[in-house]
Amino acid sequence: MNLRHLAERFSRGVILRRHLPKQFQSLPLYVSPEAGLRYWRWGVETADPMLFRMVRELVRPGAVVWDVGANVGLFSFSAAALAGPRGFVLAIEPDVWLAHLLARSAQRIQQHSAGAAPVAVLCAAASETNCIGQLQIAERARAANYLMEAKGSSQAGGSRYQQATVTVSLDFLLDYFPAPSILKIDVETAEVGVLRGASRLLRTVRPVIWCEVAADNSETVSELLDQG
Repeated sequence: MNLRHLAERFSRGVILRRHLPKQFQSLPLYVSPEAGLRYWRWGVETADPMLFRMVRELVRPGAVVWDVGANVGLFSFSAAALAGPRGFVLAIEPDVWLAHLLARSAQRIQQHSAGAAPVAVLCAAASETNCIGQLQIAERARAANYLMEAKGSSQAGGSRYQQATVTVSLDFLLDYFPAPSILKIDVETAEVGVLRGASRLLRTVRPVIWCEVAADNSETVSELLDQG
């Protein structure tokens, strides 16, 4: 077992309190190196520079943001900081353990940061249909968790165990949450199912979309977005 694998094993169950960069109101959040070893660092500024850049480019005051595959919430809570109290953020995360961290962060921010948008946490997986699916908890970082019907990425390193999860379509969620002006999707190769379950959203709402797309899915994703 190499040093990286030892660090990943040592990280399991560890929860740390951190703060977002100043440009995002230095909002507090709970993270875990089990979601990615980069979270051992005291500052999260370097955790995902591209993600922070995209938040700055996309989110404006009053924005409604849906974060599909929220992980520990870097995008969700950074977006909440820029959207402000007139905005709204929906953080969708199927991993019960990560969803618990998101809920703790959301509650803490709501209590102490009046300048941020409210963040609702939904413990579910976005997919094509409403059903019960199986989430594979990655052997390595939980950021690489994936639905059984998706192949997942090479970063998963295999599956530790399976967790039953509710899967819901984004079209279904339109009946319960404010429609998004910004839609971020990072679902470890399951993005085709997410978009197939969002035909009404794509057709009628037409949000700005930032989506991580696996190479094998690029053609299908392009077709789905063209149809929308």
